[in-house]
Amino acid sequence: MYKAEYIWIDGTEPTALLRSKTKILADGVEPPVWGFDGSSTNQAEGHSSDRVLRPVFTCPDPIRGGDSVLVLCEVEEIDGAPHSSNTRALLRPIAEQYADQDSWFGIEQEYTFFKGSRPLGFPDGGFPAPQGPYYCGVGADAIFGRDIVELHLDRCLAAGLKLSGINAEVMPGQWEFQVGPASPLEVADHLWVARYLLYRTAEEFGVEATLDPKPARGDWNGAGAHTNFSTRAMREGYDAIITACEALGEGDKPMEHITQYGVGVESRLTGAHETAPWNKYSYGVSHRGASVRIPWQVEVDKKGYIEDRRPNANVDPYVVTRLLVNTCCAALEKAGQV
Repeated sequence: MYKAEYIWIDGTEPTALLRSKTKILADGVEPPVWGFDGSSTNQAEGHSSDRVLRPVFTCPDPIRGGDSVLVLCEVEEIDGAPHSSNTRALLRPIAEQYADQDSWFGIEQEYTFFKGSRPLGFPDGGFPAPQGPYYCGVGADAIFGRDIVELHLDRCLAAGLKLSGINAEVMPGQWEFQVGPASPLEVADHLWVARYLLYRTAEEFGVEATLDPKPARGDWNGAGAHTNFSTRAMREGYDAIITACEALGEGDKPMEHITQYGVGVESRLTGAHETAPWNKYSYGVSHRGASVRIPWQVEVDKKGYIEDRRPNANVDPYVVTRLLVNTCCAALEKAGQV
């Protein structure tokens, strides 16, 4: 026998939560379609509460070890239709429509550890020294939670997730891991499972990991999920880079994106702390105060990728990848840059 941990995204609003439960399976049996009580996850009414879990991504379970697996699922109605909370189902047709453009993503997931009601590293009844020494810092006076971070990284790698790095961020107890490069569905699947492993790992230390976009009010950076994006044409030529940047600022596109980039985005995108104002779109080379940054090396090489700096830490990766593919790939197709 082996253990399969079924993981899904619930229907909690305004920001969905992760849920999981365990199924014991006979050796050699693939994780089957399963079910759950949707009335307890904001995905059904009590008088008709059955909802369906359909496995879409399976990987080794690095916490339980052995033959145990993690099983990421889409949520469906009992007739097989995607549930209204199933944002992965909305991404699938867009990813397929523009698959020939070969989109790649790298998502920088920032998060903050809390111990009780305060960020890890904040002294009781007071505040730490201003931000400055914490970003990529070294030493017990600047770094808090590294043991959790290192264990989380090891577990993600053992699960086969496409993590490409970690670093301490600008506030005590704030960290980041990066997922990618990967295709739209893959990067989002891997990010959701990495989030699950983050919560489970922090749980073992009695610490909470939060994706709150502004975990500490005042003169502290918020927490984002900067999203790096490219297509084949962008990786081969600079004109496609500019087309993508212009498309993201055209008409109602800025508001279409920003309203789906995570709850509380206006508390983080203030125009301060390396952000652009949430209601004003801009792009620029090596500009961390722009909505979209073109890395300096991209301008030098005349090819590469762009970084959308607007998504919150609590953004749904299925949503941000769908929006970027739909907006940029449609514009590139129209311009004949595919």
